[in-house]
Amino acid sequence: MGLSVQHVTKRFGAFTAVNDVSFEVQPGRIFGFLGTNGAGKTTTMRMVLDIIRPDDGSISWNGTPITDIPRQRFGYLPEERGLYPRMPVQDHLLFLAQLYGADASTARAALDEWLERLNIEENRHKKVEELSKGNQQKIQFLAAILHDPEILILDEPFSGLDPVNAEQMKDAFRLLRDRGKTIIFSTHQLNDAQELGHDVAIIHRGELLIAGDVPSVRRSMGSQIVRFAVAGDQPIEWLDRSRHAEVIRRREDYLELAVPDADAARAVLAEAMERGEAVTRFELDYPSLNDIFLDLVRSRQHSAAVEPEGDAA
Repeated sequence: MGLSVQHVTKRFGAFTAVNDVSFEVQPGRIFGFLGTNGAGKTTTMRMVLDIIRPDDGSISWNGTPITDIPRQRFGYLPEERGLYPRMPVQDHLLFLAQLYGADASTARAALDEWLERLNIEENRHKKVEELSKGNQQKIQFLAAILHDPEILILDEPFSGLDPVNAEQMKDAFRLLRDRGKTIIFSTHQLNDAQELGHDVAIIHRGELLIAGDVPSVRRSMGSQIVRFAVAGDQPIEWLDRSRHAEVIRRREDYLELAVPDADAARAVLAEAMERGEAVTRFELDYPSLNDIFLDLVRSRQHSAAVEPEGDAA
């Protein structure tokens, strides 16, 4: 059954931070909660953790109200760091793990494994304030997982990480997934969710735009993308007049074309061959999550702009 968020709304005074949001997270899967800063991601995650409670709607885990789930079954990485800056890393992490009910020897074994896995063994006895921003983020991550929680709630987990450390974090996600953990992470970097997530929900200004498994969401716009290149200089002028495709991006060494279906893509290829073009790249794919997010936001903004006003008094 997993996590079920149903018609959840949260207001702060006159401001509605989350408005009638519903989605489900299956056990043992990685779920990406996507949106720009201020979209309502953190507010929703805090409601899942029962830090704050919704004004309307319900949240449950395997059919049990979230308010009745023991706190130690969750691991939480907040967007803002909550570590004691002058406390040594090992002491800090073992203290927190035991605070959540972990056995001391089990927590120490887990700490040894993860310090080595994340390549931060040398920081074991350093104070948190002595670490780089990226290594502090890794320590915050360990604070969320050392007590072996069932559900991980990770708010912007890649914040402050360089590409190498971000890849280590992604490998950690995959390992935890393989160990049966349910992982919910928020991000405004939609490509991270496309790479990692089984399922996603996209939220904008407190309202859910779309939710589902990643392939279904990417297919939802009813169009496809062709990455297209030919030998010689770009761009290719005849494509601007094509009946079958629309040039949507001009990259340094290829074009991205929007096509309604595979037949239209084949028609573009056939026309290129008829014109004697030496095609060096032709890839058919679905739009990225980033493209879908931008399209949905633009569509929402357009609808709001053209919405008719009420009759004049």
